[in-house]
Amino acid sequence: MRIDERIAERHDGLTPQERRAAATLLEHLDDLATYRAAELAELAGVSRATMSRLFRSLGFEDFDEVREHLRALRSAGEPRRIDGAPNAAALATIEQGAILRAIEHPRIPEVAGLVAMAEKVLVVGWRNSYPVALHLREQLVQARDDVQVGPVPGQTTGEEVVGFGPADVIVVVGFRRRPKGFTDFLGVALATGATVVLIGDPTAVAHASQVSIWLECPLQHSLAFDSYAAPMALVSVLADAVLGACGRAGSRRVRAITEAYERMSEVE
Repeated sequence: MRIDERIAERHDGLTPQERRAAATLLEHLDDLATYRAAELAELAGVSRATMSRLFRSLGFEDFDEVREHLRALRSAGEPRRIDGAPNAAALATIEQGAILRAIEHPRIPEVAGLVAMAEKVLVVGWRNSYPVALHLREQLVQARDDVQVGPVPGQTTGEEVVGFGPADVIVVVGFRRRPKGFTDFLGVALATGATVVLIGDPTAVAHASQVSIWLECPLQHSLAFDSYAAPMALVSVLADAVLGACGRAGSRRVRAITEAYERMSEVE
């Protein structure tokens, strides 16, 4: 089991200090080998003893064993940051593995069914998560009506969640570098009674207990900027499953939209 999976599995049983340490590990998986255990503890704002306890709770004897674990991942086809010119074949292999992990998530059919049957759907995302949220909304609206995206320009998220209730679904896209207030938004969204689905990378595990369903989706950090190939693949698979769950109503809507395109000459 990879270190990020171990953290996700054990997160609820960690102390608050250990959770801070775990969040630091997840943020620095790319360059973890360049740090000493004491430096990681300082970054996390925890004691060295806390960091050592975290290593043991994750099944590692010490930090050296964590380094060995990461080296094993690299030799198995999961290299981290690449110095110099990137190897296209290696990058493609890494992306393929990430995409497979994303689209094989066992709860995708469950989420698709909930989205298909909901009265209203809101998809929310900020920063780099917003394009993923917007793409998901644009695909879902092909299959069903009343799908919103937020926050829209000129508005805050408070306007978006008012009016949602137990019959609705709120999908929150939250990949790393989430904005301040993210936790508060999840709390408000869940308080509406709606089903709240969080799509995020392993660093979002700290928020998993605040939502109804968490779909973990890896990002790749081998280059200077994060790759969102896996999130976009997950979005496509999820939307396809929603269309299937909508049945004939979804097919009729797709045909009606296509006819509208043709009448208005909107799409070549």
